[in-house]
Amino acid sequence: MTPPDPVYTNLRRARVAWCLYDWANSAFPTVIVTFVFSAYFATAVAADKTAGTAQWSRALAISGIVIALFSPILGAIADSTGRRKPWLAACSGITIVSAGLLWFARPDAEFVLYALMVFTLANISFEIGQVFYNAMLPGLVPAERIGRVSGWGWGLGYAGGLCCLLIALFGFVQGNPLPFGLDKEDAEHVRIVGPMVAIWFAVFCLPLFLFVPDGGRSTLLMKASIFNGVKTLISTLGRVREYRTIAWFLVARFFYVDGMNTMFAFGGIYAAGTFGMTLVEVIQFGIALNVSAGLGAAAFAWIDDRIGAKKTIAIALTGLIALAIPLLLVEEKLWFMIVGVPLGIFMGPAQAASRSLMARLAPPDLRTEMFGLFAFSGKATAFLGPFILGTVTLAMESQRAGMATIVVFLGVGAIVLIWKVRDE
Repeated sequence: MTPPDPVYTNLRRARVAWCLYDWANSAFPTVIVTFVFSAYFATAVAADKTAGTAQWSRALAISGIVIALFSPILGAIADSTGRRKPWLAACSGITIVSAGLLWFARPDAEFVLYALMVFTLANISFEIGQVFYNAMLPGLVPAERIGRVSGWGWGLGYAGGLCCLLIALFGFVQGNPLPFGLDKEDAEHVRIVGPMVAIWFAVFCLPLFLFVPDGGRSTLLMKASIFNGVKTLISTLGRVREYRTIAWFLVARFFYVDGMNTMFAFGGIYAAGTFGMTLVEVIQFGIALNVSAGLGAAAFAWIDDRIGAKKTIAIALTGLIALAIPLLLVEEKLWFMIVGVPLGIFMGPAQAASRSLMARLAPPDLRTEMFGLFAFSGKATAFLGPFILGTVTLAMESQRAGMATIVVFLGVGAIVLIWKVRDE
């Protein structure tokens, strides 16, 4: 009997460990950014819901600007140094500590600034960390399997987010009796989600740092690496015509990611405002959405490798638009759930295939830098979707009219992708 190839075994273990990082880090955007802590901040910490929503939006906008400015630069520096794990470890550590510190954000307007500052720091470090994490993928799998592994990672991420939502909802928010002697009057049953996310992230991110290989150490000193990295970034931006396909892909992503991010940010608000859903119902909707999104990401992973990432993204965007339109027209809560939950089937593939497309298009020596630009494309106009949605909502005095702008963003992104981005 032939013994297993140790190189193959180690590489397979590294791929599993890489995917587990998606399982680990998804707790933060799912529980903190989208469903639980954001709602808690707006309804309990802030002076009122309107002020809380506006303050949370500003925090997201500020973090988006910082991410957009620094992601490409840090990506270029990482390419220059040849190592990504130290950068990812630093970003992960800051996110973990910051998430844990959200425990101290008590239900009092005096803690508004504290909560916003801690959250903004956590969000910045989380998003920048994604640059280095995504850039590891091409070194772990051959080009023809990138879509599959990226989809598995994204699907596992949705599963991790789902598990955290279930723990948060049934273990703490609706816990009876409450564990650990938590005081409901002081909102400890909600604030505990901060330390919960921190512990979850810290435990499940360890396999990546233990088993995923990193690039070779550069002989350059940090000062020289920073200079080299920034110089390389400027050079790349100056030679953008050489990467026209990447440039058009990033333009397309400007639009459709802005549409998707706006959908994520305001989906719960739309559900509560238009359909009168309670916080518990919104969390339950989030659980169902994560299930469908995880299944979609995992299923489409095979399709990505079969037909290509570009076609996969186009199919996903078409599905999102086809479901978003009737979602704007339904009048009853039940139909909102019936039409809304299948949206997740196409959310995951659109995100996972975008990552695999960039991995295939990026030159090997510029991968982290390109993923920095990838992150930039997702954050540079992050304010635009919410701004336009809010403006239209106020002008038309209708949440439905405001949410309709999302369809426009998705449509423009799909058109640019189909007509301007060449197959990888």
